[in-house]
This record gives sequence, structure tokens and C-alpha cells, in this order.
Amino acid sequence: MLTLPNILTLSRIFAMPILVALLWHPKPADFAIALVLYVLVAVTDYFDGYLARAQGAVSRLGIFLDPIADKIMVATVIVMLLYTRVIDGPAVIAALVILLREIAVSGLREFLAQLRVSMPVSQLAKWKTTFQLASLGLLIGAGALPQTPSIGWAGLFCLWMAAGLTLVTGWDYLRVGLKHMD
Repeated sequence: MLTLPNILTLSRIFAMPILVALLWHPKPADFAIALVLYVLVAVTDYFDGYLARAQGAVSRLGIFLDPIADKIMVATVIVMLLYTRVIDGPAVIAALVILLREIAVSGLREFLAQLRVSMPVSQLAKWKTTFQLASLGLLIGAGALPQTPSIGWAGLFCLWMAAGLTLVTGWDYLRVGLKHMD
């Protein structure tokens, strides 16, 4: 069912190879184009769900694809920012915490779905996502404007905030999951 919300979700996935190409051997202009693309696909993360609910077009395909698209987008951007060394030094730890949590929570959700146990997204997890998306955008922006180090610092601050919230929300989800394990 290719509704507008599902097309927006799919656009996040299909945009990632373009983002990778832009960040493969980037110049500041490539970072700027990547930032515009990133902002567009990040905005779809909000609008696909909003439109699906507003139009009464929530579908199983959308419910399935949305978290996958989110994780593909976040993982792709983090890997490319690591590759370009925009994220380096101790910030690599924050990036790995985020990546590991994404994988662990995906596995946990899949396990719990087999048991027909739902794990709703908490408000704190929404804040985690906000810091995560902001950090990645700011860090891409830091590559576009290397003469403005405050953008990179703000991106790293948001990355560490996202990593901290990632640990808290990951632990919350794990506690719920452990109740359903033998």
C-alpha cells in the first residue's frame, strides 16, 4: 500500500545512498548538499507518522518500515560521519552507544512482537531521537562550515546528550523485555 506516508518513509531509505555518495570524499559544498538532504529526510520522520494518523492511513507496511527507515538513516549518517572523521576521539564512544542501542532495541522489539508484547515509544525516547537528529544535522553542518567550530561543538554536545538518553531508554526497554524472557 503506497500511501503518501509510506512513500515519505521509503524516501528516507532511498536517500541514504545519495547521502553516502555526498560524504564519501566530501568538500564543504558536499556537506552542505548532504545537510539539505538530511534535513529533508529527517523532516519526513515527523510527517510520515503525522500524515498517516491525520489521514487515517496508518498501515502495517508503515508500522513495519518506519523504525527500519529511522535506524537505516541514523546508522548511515553515523557511519559516514565516523568515516569522514567529523566524529572522532571520545565522541566515537557516543556514536557506538547509539548504534548498539539501535540494534539491541530492534532485536528486543522483534522478540517481544513474537510474544505479542508491545513496547511503546516513551517520551524520553522521543527526546533521545530529537537530540540524535539534531546532533547529526549539526555535525553534517560542521563539515559544511568548518570555519564555524561552534556548530561542531553543538553537534557533539547533542550527540553526547543523545548517547546519555540512549543508555537510559535502552535500559528501560531492556527491563521491560527481561520480564518476558525465561
